[in-house]
Amino acid sequence: MASAFTHALAAAAIGSWILPGRVRLIALGAALAILPDADAIGFQLGVPYPSLLGHRGLSHSIAFAALVAVGVTLLPALRAAPGRTRAAWFLFAAVLSHGLLDALTDGGLGVAFFAPLSGERYFFPWRPIAVSPISVTRFFSARGLRVLESELVVVWVPALALSGLGWLLRRWRSVRPS
Repeated sequence: MASAFTHALAAAAIGSWILPGRVRLIALGAALAILPDADAIGFQLGVPYPSLLGHRGLSHSIAFAALVAVGVTLLPALRAAPGRTRAAWFLFAAVLSHGLLDALTDGGLGVAFFAPLSGERYFFPWRPIAVSPISVTRFFSARGLRVLESELVVVWVPALALSGLGWLLRRWRSVRPS
């Protein structure tokens, strides 16, 4: 898996394009982008890794991302909010980005994108991100530093550059004479 920091950052970058200025909603999307890794509790509960409920299984699927997005946008706080459809698309993209990033890692069993319809796991052909340790204590080690270095190059720099570009374009449009 990619680190929780990177999952949140990627979602925030997506949000900066889809929902510029909606800071609270972008923060919610960043938090929800980490949610799929709640399945890691299955390791302690004896859930086999390759099972549908195992790590990178159902909670990393397209269906899960859609369910979370729809469920959250049906909450009373968002139900009457302007731009609810756009918010739902952002939340879907934020949660889905988790599995997409995990499919770029160099370890694990792959991601069950099509669960529950299929338990087959996938990786992308290019896998430049070092897989992050699940344990917090092991993350803050030399291995965790290697993970952050790989994520910095592959995710952080492009995400921050795209967010900055989006900000510049919006600023340019707002000051451009009509």
